[in-house]
Amino acid sequence: MIHSSAIIDPSARLADDVEVGPWTVIGPNVEVGSGTRINSHVVIKGPTKIGLGNHIFQFASIGEDCQDKKYNGEPTELLIGDNNVFREGCTIHRGTIQDNSVTIIGSDNLFMANVHVAHDCVVGSNNILANNCAIAGHVQMGDNIILGGFTAVHQFCVIGSHSMCGAGTVVLKDIPAFVMSNGNSAQPHGINAEGLKRRGFSSEAIQNIKRAYKIIYRQGLKLDQAIEQLELMTSPEIQLLTDSLKASTRGIIR
Repeated sequence: MIHSSAIIDPSARLADDVEVGPWTVIGPNVEVGSGTRINSHVVIKGPTKIGLGNHIFQFASIGEDCQDKKYNGEPTELLIGDNNVFREGCTIHRGTIQDNSVTIIGSDNLFMANVHVAHDCVVGSNNILANNCAIAGHVQMGDNIILGGFTAVHQFCVIGSHSMCGAGTVVLKDIPAFVMSNGNSAQPHGINAEGLKRRGFSSEAIQNIKRAYKIIYRQGLKLDQAIEQLELMTSPEIQLLTDSLKASTRGIIR
């Protein structure tokens, strides 16, 4: 299960069935859960905890020191959930003491080739980040998000659940839940109705989200005025959208 050329620190804790390919390096303070496969030429640095059933492809760098110039070797963490896929060349960095000292990755995410997730990010579950996405520090992502290839996200942005960015999008402001966006810088282009159908949203729920989108973007309202209107609509999906608007710190895309 562990190739003879792999270099694993004695303090690293790997479940009995973890597979480790040739020339992979796993440092101290690393924990790897059952069912995880680590291909060749991977570097994992701690403190890092990796959950169950993950697959890390060759040349990925997981848990390395962050690139923030303020970082001075503090023992910050990376926490990874279950059943994630990190394709070739992914770089996932630990946190900084200037935030919560931890980068968090949820479960069932697909990080395609050369994706970068910087320090202190919080990434939810069931997301797809296509090739060469770059997520700057302190970004918060919800669940069921799709980021097209070469998407770049500015630090401290909030990306709401069920949203979608087209290829090459530059995200400088926060993206509300359910909203599709594209461009440099990102502009809203309706909601991801087709994706919502595939995830089992009812026709009524999708219509509610479309009405909410019009309130936010088509009626000339300020954000706080739009939130007041949305709070009159009682449904779980509108509550999710409203919560994502309230979580915005940089202002939403316009």
